[in-house]
Amino acid sequence: MLAAILSLGGIGLAAAVALGFAAKKFAVEVDPREQAILEVLPNANCGACGFPGCSGYAKMVATSDKIAAACPPGGAVVMEKIANIMGLAPVEAEPMVAVVLCQGDDGKARQKYHYLGVHDCVAAQKVADGPKTCPSGCLGLGTCARVCPFDAIEMTPDGLAVISRARCTGCGKCVSSCPRSVIGMKPLDATVHVLCNSHDKGGLVRKYCDIGCIGCMICKKTAPTAYEIENFLASVVYENHGDAEVAIEKCPTKCIRNFMDGYPEGSSFSAPTCMREAG
Repeated sequence: MLAAILSLGGIGLAAAVALGFAAKKFAVEVDPREQAILEVLPNANCGACGFPGCSGYAKMVATSDKIAAACPPGGAVVMEKIANIMGLAPVEAEPMVAVVLCQGDDGKARQKYHYLGVHDCVAAQKVADGPKTCPSGCLGLGTCARVCPFDAIEMTPDGLAVISRARCTGCGKCVSSCPRSVIGMKPLDATVHVLCNSHDKGGLVRKYCDIGCIGCMICKKTAPTAYEIENFLASVVYENHGDAEVAIEKCPTKCIRNFMDGYPEGSSFSAPTCMREAG
Protein backbone atom coordinates (compact mmCIF):
# COMPACT_ATOMS: atom_id res chain seq x y z
CA MET A 1 0.00 0.00 0.00
CA LEU A 2 2.78 2.38 1.01
CA ALA A 3 4.69 1.51 -2.13
CA ALA A 4 1.66 2.30 -4.29
CA ILE A 5 1.21 5.69 -2.58
CA LEU A 6 4.88 6.54 -3.02
CA SER A 7 4.75 5.43 -6.63
CA LEU A 8 1.72 7.62 -7.40
CA GLY A 9 3.30 10.53 -5.55
CA GLY A 10 6.48 10.14 -7.56
CA ILE A 11 4.54 10.06 -10.83
CA GLY A 12 2.61 13.19 -9.80
CA LEU A 13 5.82 15.01 -8.86
CA ALA A 14 7.47 14.07 -12.14
CA ALA A 15 4.43 15.23 -14.10
CA ALA A 16 4.36 18.53 -12.25
CA VAL A 17 8.05 19.14 -12.95
CA ALA A 18 7.54 18.26 -16.62
CA LEU A 19 4.54 20.56 -16.95
CA GLY A 20 6.40 23.39 -15.24
CA PHE A 21 9.34 22.97 -17.59
CA ALA A 22 7.04 22.85 -20.64
CA ALA A 23 5.16 25.95 -19.52
CA LYS A 24 8.41 27.86 -19.17
CA LYS A 25 9.91 26.42 -22.36
CA PHE A 26 6.92 27.10 -24.60
CA ALA A 27 5.54 30.25 -22.93
CA VAL A 28 4.44 32.93 -25.39
CA GLU A 29 5.77 36.31 -24.44
CA VAL A 30 3.13 39.05 -24.59
CA ASP A 31 4.21 42.55 -25.52
CA PRO A 32 3.39 44.72 -22.46
CA ARG A 33 2.07 47.36 -24.85
CA GLU A 34 -0.50 44.87 -26.09
CA GLN A 35 -1.79 44.42 -22.54
CA ALA A 36 -1.77 48.19 -21.96
CA ILE A 37 -3.80 48.74 -25.14
CA LEU A 38 -6.27 46.03 -24.15
CA GLU A 39 -6.83 47.75 -20.83
CA VAL A 40 -7.87 51.06 -22.43
CA LEU A 41 -10.16 49.48 -25.03
CA PRO A 42 -13.92 49.31 -24.24
CA ASN A 43 -13.77 45.49 -24.48
CA ALA A 44 -17.04 45.36 -26.40
CA ASN A 45 -15.56 42.79 -28.82
CA CYS A 46 -17.86 44.25 -31.49
CA GLY A 47 -15.49 43.78 -34.44
CA ALA A 48 -16.01 47.33 -35.72
CA CYS A 49 -12.22 47.69 -36.11
CA GLY A 50 -12.16 44.76 -38.53
CA PHE A 51 -10.30 42.45 -36.17
CA PRO A 52 -11.55 39.49 -34.08
CA GLY A 53 -12.37 41.22 -30.82
CA CYS A 54 -10.45 43.70 -28.70
CA SER A 55 -7.56 41.28 -28.10
CA GLY A 56 -7.05 40.87 -31.85
CA TYR A 57 -7.05 44.64 -32.30
CA ALA A 58 -4.60 45.16 -29.43
CA LYS A 59 -2.22 42.58 -30.91
CA MET A 60 -2.42 44.19 -34.34
CA VAL A 61 -1.53 47.63 -32.99
CA ALA A 62 1.25 46.35 -30.73
CA THR A 63 2.98 44.56 -33.61
CA SER A 64 2.64 47.35 -36.18
CA ASP A 65 4.53 50.51 -36.93
CA LYS A 66 1.27 52.43 -37.36
CA ILE A 67 -2.29 52.31 -36.05
CA ALA A 68 -4.00 50.76 -39.06
CA ALA A 69 -7.61 50.97 -37.86
CA ALA A 70 -9.70 52.96 -35.42
CA CYS A 71 -11.83 51.74 -32.52
CA PRO A 72 -15.27 53.30 -33.18
CA PRO A 73 -16.74 52.52 -29.72
CA GLY A 74 -13.70 54.02 -28.02
CA GLY A 75 -13.71 57.17 -30.09
CA ALA A 76 -11.08 59.89 -30.06
CA VAL A 77 -10.31 59.53 -26.34
CA VAL A 78 -9.32 55.87 -26.62
CA MET A 79 -7.43 56.44 -29.85
CA GLU A 80 -5.35 59.14 -28.18
CA LYS A 81 -4.50 56.80 -25.29
CA ILE A 82 -3.45 54.07 -27.71
CA ALA A 83 -1.31 56.54 -29.66
CA ASN A 84 0.42 57.57 -26.43
CA ILE A 85 1.14 53.94 -25.55
CA MET A 86 2.63 53.26 -28.97
CA GLY A 87 4.24 56.66 -29.55
CA LEU A 88 2.41 56.94 -32.87
CA ALA A 89 0.00 59.37 -34.48
CA PRO A 90 -3.65 58.46 -33.70
CA VAL A 91 -6.05 57.41 -36.42
CA GLU A 92 -8.62 60.12 -36.98
CA ALA A 93 -11.98 58.80 -38.08
CA GLU A 94 -15.20 60.75 -38.57
CA PRO A 95 -17.63 59.82 -35.76
CA MET A 96 -20.53 57.81 -37.17
CA VAL A 97 -23.90 56.76 -35.82
CA ALA A 98 -26.30 54.06 -36.98
CA VAL A 99 -29.67 55.24 -38.31
CA VAL A 100 -32.76 53.13 -39.07
CA LEU A 101 -33.86 54.44 -42.48
CA CYS A 102 -37.53 53.66 -41.96
CA GLN A 103 -40.52 54.91 -39.96
CA GLY A 104 -42.97 52.34 -41.33
CA ASP A 105 -44.13 50.67 -38.14
CA ASP A 106 -47.17 48.38 -37.94
CA GLY A 107 -49.48 51.39 -37.81
CA LYS A 108 -48.09 53.10 -40.91
CA ALA A 109 -47.03 50.22 -43.17
CA ARG A 110 -49.12 47.36 -44.52
CA GLN A 111 -48.43 43.66 -43.97
CA LYS A 112 -48.70 40.89 -46.59
CA TYR A 113 -49.49 38.27 -43.97
CA HIS A 114 -49.40 37.67 -40.22
CA TYR A 115 -46.02 36.18 -39.37
CA LEU A 116 -46.03 33.58 -36.57
CA GLY A 117 -42.54 32.14 -36.97
CA VAL A 118 -39.28 32.63 -35.09
CA HIS A 119 -39.06 36.16 -33.69
CA ASP A 120 -36.10 37.08 -35.86
CA CYS A 121 -35.81 39.35 -38.89
CA VAL A 122 -33.50 37.01 -40.79
CA ALA A 123 -35.91 34.09 -40.33
CA ALA A 124 -38.93 36.22 -41.29
CA GLN A 125 -37.25 37.50 -44.44
CA LYS A 126 -36.88 33.92 -45.66
CA VAL A 127 -40.66 33.43 -45.61
CA ALA A 128 -41.97 34.93 -48.87
CA ASP A 129 -39.48 37.82 -48.53
CA GLY A 130 -40.90 38.91 -45.18
CA PRO A 131 -44.35 39.89 -43.93
CA LYS A 132 -44.07 43.61 -44.61
CA THR A 133 -45.42 44.69 -48.00
CA CYS A 134 -42.63 47.21 -48.45
CA PRO A 135 -39.64 45.11 -49.56
CA SER A 136 -37.20 47.53 -47.94
CA GLY A 137 -38.88 48.40 -44.62
CA CYS A 138 -38.00 47.49 -41.05
CA LEU A 139 -39.44 44.08 -40.16
CA GLY A 140 -39.61 45.07 -36.49
CA LEU A 141 -38.59 41.75 -34.95
CA GLY A 142 -35.62 43.15 -33.05
CA THR A 143 -32.66 41.23 -34.44
CA CYS A 144 -30.61 44.43 -34.48
CA ALA A 145 -31.53 45.22 -30.88
CA ARG A 146 -30.38 41.81 -29.72
CA VAL A 147 -26.95 42.06 -31.34
CA CYS A 148 -26.24 45.61 -30.11
CA PRO A 149 -23.59 45.41 -27.36
CA PHE A 150 -24.41 48.89 -26.05
CA ASP A 151 -28.19 48.67 -25.48
CA ALA A 152 -28.60 51.46 -28.03
CA ILE A 153 -31.58 50.00 -29.93
CA GLU A 154 -35.17 49.72 -28.78
CA MET A 155 -38.27 48.32 -30.46
CA THR A 156 -41.35 50.54 -30.32
CA PRO A 157 -44.73 49.04 -29.37
CA ASP A 158 -45.69 49.11 -33.07
CA GLY A 159 -42.61 47.23 -34.20
CA LEU A 160 -40.03 49.77 -35.35
CA ALA A 161 -36.34 49.73 -34.44
CA VAL A 162 -35.05 53.06 -33.11
CA ILE A 163 -31.40 53.78 -32.35
CA SER A 164 -30.30 56.16 -29.60
CA ARG A 165 -27.77 58.69 -30.83
CA ALA A 166 -26.49 58.91 -27.26
CA ARG A 167 -25.73 55.23 -26.81
CA CYS A 168 -24.70 54.23 -30.34
CA THR A 169 -20.92 53.99 -30.70
CA GLY A 170 -20.91 53.34 -34.43
CA CYS A 171 -19.69 49.74 -34.18
CA GLY A 172 -21.91 48.66 -37.08
CA LYS A 173 -23.04 45.29 -35.71
CA CYS A 174 -26.67 46.23 -36.28
CA VAL A 175 -25.95 47.09 -39.92
CA SER A 176 -24.63 43.62 -40.70
CA SER A 177 -27.48 41.94 -38.79
CA CYS A 178 -30.31 43.52 -40.81
CA PRO A 179 -31.45 41.30 -43.72
CA ARG A 180 -33.02 44.26 -45.53
CA SER A 181 -30.15 46.76 -45.17
CA VAL A 182 -32.48 49.21 -43.44
CA ILE A 183 -29.77 50.52 -41.11
CA GLY A 184 -27.06 52.85 -42.38
CA MET A 185 -24.00 54.48 -40.83
CA LYS A 186 -24.25 58.27 -41.02
CA PRO A 187 -22.05 61.15 -39.81
CA LEU A 188 -22.72 61.89 -36.16
CA ASP A 189 -22.93 65.63 -36.72
CA ALA A 190 -25.77 65.17 -39.26
CA THR A 191 -29.14 65.09 -37.53
CA VAL A 192 -31.45 65.37 -40.56
CA HIS A 193 -32.16 62.15 -42.47
CA VAL A 194 -34.59 60.79 -45.04
CA LEU A 195 -36.03 57.85 -43.09
CA CYS A 196 -36.99 55.65 -46.00
CA ASN A 197 -35.20 52.81 -47.74
CA SER A 198 -37.52 52.12 -50.68
CA HIS A 199 -36.56 52.62 -54.31
CA ASP A 200 -40.07 51.89 -55.60
CA LYS A 201 -42.04 54.51 -57.51
CA GLY A 202 -44.19 56.90 -55.51
CA GLY A 203 -47.51 55.36 -56.49
CA LEU A 204 -46.46 51.97 -55.19
CA VAL A 205 -44.95 53.39 -52.01
CA ARG A 206 -48.24 55.13 -51.20
CA LYS A 207 -50.03 51.77 -51.38
CA TYR A 208 -47.90 50.13 -48.72
CA CYS A 209 -46.67 52.94 -46.47
CA ASP A 210 -48.05 56.23 -45.16
CA ILE A 211 -44.67 57.75 -44.43
CA GLY A 212 -42.38 56.55 -47.23
CA CYS A 213 -40.47 58.64 -49.75
CA ILE A 214 -42.40 59.00 -53.02
CA GLY A 215 -39.57 60.61 -54.98
CA CYS A 216 -41.53 63.83 -55.53
CA MET A 217 -38.29 65.90 -55.58
CA ILE A 218 -39.76 68.67 -53.43
CA CYS A 219 -36.83 68.36 -51.00
CA LYS A 220 -34.39 68.66 -53.89
CA LYS A 221 -36.16 71.73 -55.21
CA THR A 222 -36.27 73.30 -51.74
CA ALA A 223 -32.62 72.62 -50.86
CA PRO A 224 -30.83 71.69 -54.11
CA THR A 225 -27.40 71.11 -52.59
CA ALA A 226 -28.63 69.18 -49.56
CA TYR A 227 -30.56 66.40 -51.30
CA GLU A 228 -30.15 63.98 -54.16
CA ILE A 229 -32.70 61.67 -55.78
CA GLU A 230 -31.61 58.26 -57.03
CA ASN A 231 -34.00 55.55 -58.22
CA PHE A 232 -37.04 57.39 -56.80
CA LEU A 233 -35.48 57.73 -53.32
CA ALA A 234 -34.30 60.99 -51.77
CA SER A 235 -31.27 61.11 -49.50
CA VAL A 236 -29.31 63.80 -47.72
CA VAL A 237 -26.03 64.94 -49.23
CA TYR A 238 -24.16 64.83 -45.95
CA GLU A 239 -21.43 67.21 -47.06
CA ASN A 240 -24.21 69.83 -47.11
CA HIS A 241 -26.45 68.49 -44.36
CA GLY A 242 -26.60 71.89 -42.67
CA ASP A 243 -29.01 73.03 -45.39
CA ALA A 244 -31.27 69.98 -45.20
CA GLU A 245 -33.63 71.10 -42.43
CA VAL A 246 -35.50 73.65 -44.57
CA ALA A 247 -37.10 70.84 -46.58
CA ILE A 248 -38.64 69.02 -43.61
CA GLU A 249 -41.89 71.01 -43.56
CA LYS A 250 -42.21 70.75 -47.34
CA CYS A 251 -42.07 66.94 -47.43
CA PRO A 252 -45.62 65.67 -48.19
CA THR A 253 -45.16 62.30 -46.44
CA LYS A 254 -43.05 63.59 -43.53
CA CYS A 255 -40.35 61.01 -44.15
CA ILE A 256 -37.59 63.55 -43.42
CA ARG A 257 -36.75 63.89 -39.74
CA ASN A 258 -34.41 66.02 -37.67
CA PHE A 259 -33.47 63.89 -34.66
CA MET A 260 -32.92 67.04 -32.63
CA ASP A 261 -36.72 67.34 -32.73
CA GLY A 262 -37.17 63.83 -31.36
CA TYR A 263 -37.13 60.19 -32.37
CA PRO A 264 -39.82 58.41 -34.42
CA GLU A 265 -43.24 57.88 -32.86
CA GLY A 266 -43.35 55.31 -30.08
CA SER A 267 -39.73 55.68 -29.00
CA SER A 268 -38.94 56.13 -25.31
CA PHE A 269 -35.62 57.84 -26.05
CA SER A 270 -35.52 61.50 -25.07
CA ALA A 271 -34.89 64.00 -27.84
CA PRO A 272 -31.20 64.90 -27.81
CA THR A 273 -30.22 68.49 -27.08
CA CYS A 274 -26.73 68.08 -28.52
CA MET A 275 -25.06 65.75 -31.02
CA ARG A 276 -24.51 62.96 -28.50
CA GLU A 277 -26.33 63.34 -25.21
CA ALA A 278 -27.76 60.69 -22.94
CA GLY A 279 -31.01 59.46 -24.45
